Order: sequence, then C-alpha cells, then structure tokens
Amino acid sequence: MKPPASSRLFHTLRALQHENPLGLPRTGTIPRMQRGLPERRKIKDVAKVVAVSSAKGGVGKSTVAANLSLAFARQGHRAGILDTDIFGPSIPTLFNLSGEPRLSLNNQLLPMSNYGVKTMSMGYLVGEDAPVVWRGLMVMKALQQLLHEVEWGGLDVLVLDLPPGTGDTQLSITQQIVLDGSVIVTTPHTLAVKDAVKGINMFKKVNVPILGLVQNMTLFNCPHCHHDTAVFGSNDKVQRVCREHGIQVLGDIPLHPSIGDDGEQGKPTVVSEPDSSRSQAFMSIAAQIGKQIGL
Repeated sequence: MKPPASSRLFHTLRALQHENPLGLPRTGTIPRMQRGLPERRKIKDVAKVVAVSSAKGGVGKSTVAANLSLAFARQGHRAGILDTDIFGPSIPTLFNLSGEPRLSLNNQLLPMSNYGVKTMSMGYLVGEDAPVVWRGLMVMKALQQLLHEVEWGGLDVLVLDLPPGTGDTQLSITQQIVLDGSVIVTTPHTLAVKDAVKGINMFKKVNVPILGLVQNMTLFNCPHCHHDTAVFGSNDKVQRVCREHGIQVLGDIPLHPSIGDDGEQGKPTVVSEPDSSRSQAFMSIAAQIGKQIGL
C-alpha cells in the first residue's frame, strides 16, 4: 500500500540506524559497501549527471546550480537537482519547497517539484532549523540513499549541488556515480580562485571531466552612474587558471542584488527575470554544458 503523505520518514535522530539513516523501508537493491573503492554506476532513470562544485563556501554555488537546472528545463529538458549538502541544504529555500516527500510503491523517495524541475534534499527530511548532528558514517549512508533511492521518473539531466570543499562527500560521489562532467564555481577573489584550483585538481585525480568554470559575482554595475566595478578584483586570475589547466570559462555572472533576492524569495533569476541579462547568462552556460555532455 502506498504510504500516506503524512507518514514521517524522519522521527528523531535517536531512531535512526547507521545502515538506514533516512529511515526508508529497505528494498534489498543496494548492496553493502565492499572493501576498496565501490563501482561507479548510473543513477537510475537519469540520462546525464552534472556536478556543480566549489572548494570554497560563499561563492554562490547553490544559486548557480539552481539556476542552471532551471535553465535546462527552459531549454526543454527534463531536469532535476539533487542537494547533496547534508549539513547545509539550500535547495528547499531556493525552490520555495517544504514538507516531507512521499514514498513510491517501490519505497523510493518521490522528488518535490517546482518551476518544472524535480528536486530532492536533506532539507525536506529534517526541520528547517534542526541541525544534522551526525558523524561521517551516518552522513555517507544518508548520501548513498539520496543518490540511489530517489525515484526520478526519467530525467534528461540531473544537477548535483555539492557541498563546498574536497572531502568525504565529494569523493564518495565521484567514486560511486557516473558523472558526465563537473562545473567549478568561483568568484574573482584571490582566495576563492586558489580554492577553485583545489577543486579542479580533485576532479582530475578522480578522472571526472571538467566542463568548465563559472565566474560568479564579477562586475557590479552601479544603478546610479552605470559604471562597472570589479568588487572582488580583476578576472585575470580566473582566466590564467583556466589557461594553465586547459579548461574554459563557461560564463560570468554579475554581482547583482536581484540574484540574491530572487533566491531568498524562492524564485531564482531564471524564473523571476527570464528576459534579464543575468538570466541569459545562466541560459548560455547551460547551453554550453548541454552541448558538451550531449543533451
């Protein structure tokens, strides 16, 4: 019998077991981890998977990931986004979604949708203000369930919003999932660019194709004098890094208050301002990514 919408998947942290941190009914389809590296496999019913990553927090990675998934949808693709940040999920806020996802007849999590994009996030499974106080093993098991126990129902492209850094979560995803490519998000700030290089080198080490780099919060156009200002410094550093590592700059996203405001209101720029130059920047980046991965 299909579980009722009101059934809770997440009662208390004490009730969770290490083998099943989300409390999902077991189907026996996911094998236990073997010694050594797991075999990479496709996410069921998903044609292409793109990871959006940043080695540094605060560069607008989740906002970029959300707008890219929406841009894919606007371009006619069946798109979804998976929030893999267990501790600080952003997708529920960005997509103005809340509540608990239902279970399918196959005991899989059913994504929640808005603006034509299917979404899944740990943020739906815990309270908005509730901290996830877990150690590494619990996090990895929860991540495994988010990756393999969601019924996407057929997607052309799934965007993975990775947490910042180059740690356990990033390595687990790159070792478990067949990724069609990765996108690095940075700002022109020197420290952010230095950390972006770490992200580039991480994906190279795990043999994941790097589709390119998105430079966020570039020029700020003053609404009064209409003068452009590079608030975080020149983009020469980003251009140099891309040349050194043989990757391309997919596009520049300006520093504009509307982008942040749109996200806070749960209606990202591609939806709220589809004809703006900011939205067109996201559309152009999505088109370039799609061409590279064969969408």
